[in-house]
Amino acid sequence: MTDLTTRVRTGGLVDGDASRERPLGLSDDAFEQRRPVRGQITKSEVRAVSLYALGLQPDSIVWDIGAGTGSVAVEAARIAYRGRVYAVDKDADSADLLETNVARYGDERVTVIIGAAPDVLEDLPDPDSVFIGGGGAAMPRIIDEVVGRLSPGGRVVANFAAMERANDTYKTMKQMSLAPQMTMVAASRGRELPDETLRLEAMNPVFVVWGQK
Repeated sequence: MTDLTTRVRTGGLVDGDASRERPLGLSDDAFEQRRPVRGQITKSEVRAVSLYALGLQPDSIVWDIGAGTGSVAVEAARIAYRGRVYAVDKDADSADLLETNVARYGDERVTVIIGAAPDVLEDLPDPDSVFIGGGGAAMPRIIDEVVGRLSPGGRVVANFAAMERANDTYKTMKQMSLAPQMTMVAASRGRELPDETLRLEAMNPVFVVWGQK
């Protein structure tokens, strides 16, 4: 058995079906973020595309690898309101931040696991959907573990800031017969100027790669 450092918090919604009232739509500012640098979060525009690509069902078992602030895990739990989400992150220094967001919005459906993937994935139940927000040099091993454990018809979705890494993962998924797809999300947000006119402020593009088993 792998030695896991697992912390579970409950809070927010107490009725499992209550999440259907508003399954999506939390703003980025709703989540506690790393300080002094804010913005290290899967932005709402990218979350929307990524959550769509995950193909979540009410009873889905979801892995969120590289969970960070927990924004994807929390919103996934609101869709998979009869399922379970496992938020995995290796950064022990930011564990309290992740747990705070889970406690505030994710309630009992989200389990926080602090440890490095793929090693800490061994004891988790097989997933129906997997989101990968971070992996670094371990990405090939993570993809191999995920595909081996993914339920038939299940989906894996990965986000990248660099085209090269996105392309490498696309090729890996293709070799594994996952029929991958790639989308670049390049959104701009309106910012009001002092004279009350509006300008668009571009966000960094993110490459979303996904495949289905």
